[in-house]
Amino acid sequence: MDSIRIDKWLWAARFFKTRSLASEQVGLGRVLLAGQRLKPSREIHPGDRLTIERGDEVFDVYVEALSNVRGPAKVAQTLYRETPESIRAREAQKELHRFVNEPAASITQVVRRSVMHVFSNDLKRNIFKKSSFP
Repeated sequence: MDSIRIDKWLWAARFFKTRSLASEQVGLGRVLLAGQRLKPSREIHPGDRLTIERGDEVFDVYVEALSNVRGPAKVAQTLYRETPESIRAREAQKELHRFVNEPAASITQVVRRSVMHVFSNDLKRNIFKKSSFP
């Protein structure tokens, strides 16, 4: 086998869960071959350079081998070689998201009880009536 459809290879290399999703992403221009948009039916060969956008992640890979069968993850990783720049960029992006999406400190039980106590007193005094809201 010297060539394979791009959507089939992306599915076999486990970049996308289904072939239809891979085909859709290629059609939307989220997969580039040497910087050029392509169609899902485009044939790729070993040595081709692909840029793959998957959510917030961007992979820059070289096609090393071809397969039309979706195998285990270890086998799928042998189908491509990611560039060192791409690995560094993804790690930096992951580190950035780790700090941005870090959860706030959790509310302690004491604070929760005091807040509930304040609201329960307000409810007892009928501060929150339906007529008071627009």
